[in-house]
Amino acid sequence: MRAAVIALLALLALAPSAALGAQPRASFNDVEDEVMCDTCNVPLNIAESDRADQERAAIRRLIARGLTKEQILAELERTYGPSILAKPQDSGFSLAVWWVPVAVVVGLVALVAALLPRWRRRGHDDGDDQDRQRAPTLSTADARRLDEDLARYDV
Repeated sequence: MRAAVIALLALLALAPSAALGAQPRASFNDVEDEVMCDTCNVPLNIAESDRADQERAAIRRLIARGLTKEQILAELERTYGPSILAKPQDSGFSLAVWWVPVAVVVGLVALVAALLPRWRRRGHDDGDDQDRQRAPTLSTADARRLDEDLARYDV
């Protein structure tokens, strides 16, 4: 009886490690949005051609074989070439696709950070003097009439 309990405990101790070793199964939707149609040159999840349907069938066959997402993408890249993947390569000229937008955003933020204090200063400093200079001068008759109108509303 004691040996059976020890064997059962050993079996239960090994079960979680076997479950952790299992690789997650790839989902079709997760793979489809990272692959391009090789004839339409649009992402496979929006492509509507016979060739796109053939690629979808190939992906489903790879999923049925139990391959992971990374393995499926590697197999598609091996079969169709690197242009089949919806993300640009991380070397050579394709690297610019990743870094140019980041550089533009950083540059714009730096430009705004540099110009914002000037704009704010100009708005406060010049605004008062310009408003005084732009204010029309009233004739004595208009000034008297304005004072009378304002006096009617003072309670």
